[in-house]
Formats: sequence, C-alpha cells, structure tokens
Amino acid sequence: MDIRAIVCDVDGTLLTSKQVVDERTVSSIKKARSKGILFGICTGRDADSVRNHIKSWGIEGCIDFVVSSGGSEIDDYILDIYQENHTLSPELIKEIMNHYKDMDCNFTICHEGILYAPKDDDYIKDMAEGDGIEYRVVDFDTFLTRPYRKLMIICDPSYMPQIVERSKSFKNKDYKASALVTTSFLYEYMDPHVSKSNGLKEALALHDISISQCMAFGDEDNDIDMLEEAGIGVVMENGSIHAKDAADYVTKDKDSNGIGVFIEKFI
Repeated sequence: MDIRAIVCDVDGTLLTSKQVVDERTVSSIKKARSKGILFGICTGRDADSVRNHIKSWGIEGCIDFVVSSGGSEIDDYILDIYQENHTLSPELIKEIMNHYKDMDCNFTICHEGILYAPKDDDYIKDMAEGDGIEYRVVDFDTFLTRPYRKLMIICDPSYMPQIVERSKSFKNKDYKASALVTTSFLYEYMDPHVSKSNGLKEALALHDISISQCMAFGDEDNDIDMLEEAGIGVVMENGSIHAKDAADYVTKDKDSNGIGVFIEKFI
C-alpha cells in the first residue's frame, strides 16, 4: 500500500503515561519522514495547546500538520495555513449547559491553549493537571460572546451513564449539534460536521493525499471514524473494544512503543 502520511491521536496513543513520546517512536517518525512520508497529529486538543506542548512531548521538528479540536481545526506547519471550521454559537452552548445544570458535572471550553470553566472543582483541576494545561474559572455569561469549537462536560467516569442518558432529551429545532463520549470522564458537544476523519481529509487534501494513503493510530471511540477510513487503521492495545473492532491492526500499548514498533515493521 502506498502510505504517504502517518497520523496519530495524542492522549492514550502517541503519549506515554509520562506525557512524552517514546524515543523509539520519535526515531521511527523521523525515519518515515526521511522517506517523504508526512507526520501529523489528530486530536481533541486545540491547536494552541498542541503547539505549546510539542517541545515537552519530545517531538519538536517532527510534525507536518495538526488536525485538532476533534477535526474543526487544521494547522499546517509546512504550508503555514490555519483553518477553523464548524463552531457552536454562544446561545447553543448556554442552552446545552442549562440542560445539565442540576447534574454533578462541570463544563469547559479550550481556547488559545487554556481551559475555561464556569466553576472551580476537582473535575476541572484533574483534567488540567492530567493534560498539562492551564485552567481559568470565568463568568461564562461574559465569556460566551463568540462561537467556540466545542463544549466539554466533565464528570466522574462512574457518572457518565447519567450524562449520556440526559443527552437523549436535549432538543433544539434551530441548531444541530452532535455529542459523544471521548474519554471516560468527557462528553463533548460539537457541530455535526466535525469528525476526525473529515478534518483529516481536509488536511491531507492540502498535500494532494487521500485518506486511503494514510496510516492512522488511535485508542478511543472518537478515533473510530478515522481508523475505519484510513488506508491502515491501527489501535493501541490499551484502546477501547469498539476501537479495536474498527481497526485493521492492534499494536502494543502506549507504554510499550506501540507506534514505533508498528512503523518500523510496515514502513
């Protein structure tokens, strides 16, 4: 198969438990790029957050493009192109938040590499610490004066089934939004046009590459569409059951050079 690009999800996939990219994986990426294969990231994190963490992750100089915010941002480092598509209106975000106001959860919006939340609690603290991102508590009535790419609901993993059940009763005749569980503690609302595969297709098209010429690595259910449409879809051993069902291959886990081993074998 003619593979012209490799793309990786970040959390649970590219990053180890120590929040870095393993040296063997970095070496494999560099070797692939030396053969003319592009390397990209496809993540739920926003573009600014990715730029802010590239050095600490240990992959400075290895990235050609980033598909971020679940597919609504494209940041091409080669062509110096940035695109933002398919945002949610402030009115819709407020309505979604109101739908969950009586529940044991918090909300956050990532903007310019910072997590913004309407209240301070362990949910936002733990998320910010886990991702290595600054968070700020702000008045959302003042903050929500412009569209944003997505709204995230944070809760305890054991509480997630109740969040999902409540989501079934959210309706708005004037707006459309899609929602899904992206990690055990995150439920995300986005424009229905937003997906990792759609964002990846747009990013690859800038280089005249089709998604069938891409090797994609992921671990969670929000990677499924990307894994299914990529020419080669690879899931980590630590990945979800549904992601494994969707992938062509399963590689070693995030702490066992899963990406590096697979690239060495197939590229």
